[in-house]
Amino acid sequence: MDKSFSGRRTTHVKNLRQAYVLLILGVLALLAAWLIHLDLSNYPIGPLVLGICFCIAATFNPYRLAVVSWLGLLLGIYVLLEFKKNFVHFNGGEAFSALIIALGLGLLGIVFMARRGYVGHGAISPAIIVLGVGILEYLLAANLAPSNTISFILSLWFPALSLLLFGLFYLITSRRV
Repeated sequence: MDKSFSGRRTTHVKNLRQAYVLLILGVLALLAAWLIHLDLSNYPIGPLVLGICFCIAATFNPYRLAVVSWLGLLLGIYVLLEFKKNFVHFNGGEAFSALIIALGLGLLGIVFMARRGYVGHGAISPAIIVLGVGILEYLLAANLAPSNTISFILSLWFPALSLLLFGLFYLITSRRV
């Protein structure tokens, strides 16, 4: 009985550490967004910073953020390649194909994580992430999203807000023992 208690205690401590790391990274991203005003056509780094920060937080407890960090990192790389001026700009159908490749690589990584035991068979976060990206893409293509949606996502405000929300969510859910 002591082993099961100590296992739950260890998991609880890992969850709390991860929540605190997310909150700290969120505050740092918030300060960076407030102090540094980047030209978004040259530095569309919001999703990439979010993916990197999720990867950092996933090192504290890979069972909670492994999927989100991997998909977020690959989507961040795609967004950087797509929106960086004078870099690799995809044309029409190529952009959609590149997005599908990024999502496919993300799902392939999730398969490897599942084999290592980081992801259970009931994980729904990959589906939620892919569905969210698809809905956002549809809203943007149909001109149904607000006009400043893309500039918000490309800026540092997006990772700051996302990290703070994830950190608060994980902090609240980590308090349950």
